[in-house]
Amino acid sequence: MIRHCVLVNFKSSVTPPERAAIYDDIRALKHKVDGLVAASFGPNVSPEGLAQGHADGFVIDFRDAAARDAYLVHPDHQAAGARLVAALEGGIGGLIVFDIEVDS
Repeated sequence: MIRHCVLVNFKSSVTPPERAAIYDDIRALKHKVDGLVAASFGPNVSPEGLAQGHADGFVIDFRDAAARDAYLVHPDHQAAGARLVAALEGGIGGLIVFDIEVDS
């Protein structure tokens, strides 16, 4: 399984309902991309203070690398990703993406 971890730094002008709508767009991909098995979204709750400005994030679990790769080029992901990037401080510079292999 591939765990797709995304840390984001929203612009201060992006309201909580706007964030929720962006996450809803990404969450809806579960019904459109075969092999997307789970998705979780939310604010950083770590007490360590090491988020480097990334106050929100999400993780998406894919059945395998092929499912992740299909997600990356899926037109609905491209649209949801563009909406997300437009809401971030510094655009694409306002996010970190990190994928890891995990046992299913």
